[in-house]
Amino acid sequence: MQQHPATPPEPLAAPNPALDPDALVLGLDVGGTTIKGEITDAAGEVLAADAIATPHGPAAFDAMLDLGDLLLAKLTPADRPRVHRAAVLLPGVVDTAKSIAVFSANIGWRDIHVGPRFTDRWSMPVLLEHDVTAAGWAEWRFGAGKSRGTVLVVVIGTGISGTLSVGGRFVRGGLGQAGEYGHIPVRKNGLPCPCGNTGCVETVASAAAITRAYTRHTGREYNSAADIFARLPEDTVAQAVVTDAVEALADGLIGIVHAVCPELIVLGGGLAGAGDALAHPLHRALGTRLRVAPSPEVVIGTFGARAGLTGAALLARQGALT
Repeated sequence: MQQHPATPPEPLAAPNPALDPDALVLGLDVGGTTIKGEITDAAGEVLAADAIATPHGPAAFDAMLDLGDLLLAKLTPADRPRVHRAAVLLPGVVDTAKSIAVFSANIGWRDIHVGPRFTDRWSMPVLLEHDVTAAGWAEWRFGAGKSRGTVLVVVIGTGISGTLSVGGRFVRGGLGQAGEYGHIPVRKNGLPCPCGNTGCVETVASAAAITRAYTRHTGREYNSAADIFARLPEDTVAQAVVTDAVEALADGLIGIVHAVCPELIVLGGGLAGAGDALAHPLHRALGTRLRVAPSPEVVIGTFGARAGLTGAALLARQGALT
């Protein structure tokens, strides 16, 4: 994969001013299977919404443009000029400074120069951002982490990643990407990970890993990890699989907790739908591992499955991840 060294935008210096309350914004959240989009007002009311399947490879960018067109066409003639800015959230590795979609294994693109294609098509400024980065920022600034200075957001779905805010500052990686918490090795003799390592957190604790582990032990297949959590009260195999996942997640996060002593851990993504059945055991597992650093509170995110769309709308409205 070609490297694109970049100096990420300074988190506290917004290059774009916040929009007036009367302005509307367009937000797209690009996932591995679905591209979701909305046009919202300052109160978060949705004026137009739709979703389309995500094509494989560079064709996904044509689909994003088409979805934006579709959403704008749904507005009344009076509302269309009120859409002043858009934000597009991409998965994988995203170089926001150079406007390059560097790599997405799930969708199958590499080194796509996004450039002005969105701005030219929609005739408005368009911000490009990593999906988990924007979702985690939204949870910290406006959701479950609001008014807290040091917050760790962990998004658990097919994979595991997240964001970190320390002392009231949103921390970004070298390319501005989210933290790859799912690729912290925690099991020496564990399962191989698609990243090439062995025993990474997400080989045990992701939603997909939980489902696979239950099938491996029982031979019974379920569609989602939610089905496994639903079986917790009476199913000892489900209990063992979830306990193993929580222990692996705690092992992966413990170094981060010692490094920055977060006040709060916010759980997002599809697995966060398990609620207290996930949050409470994780809090206990962290507590048993901590001797010096204080044990952080663990809560479920405010925005749930809408964290990406919410992050896109808030980023477009605020102008930067401030």
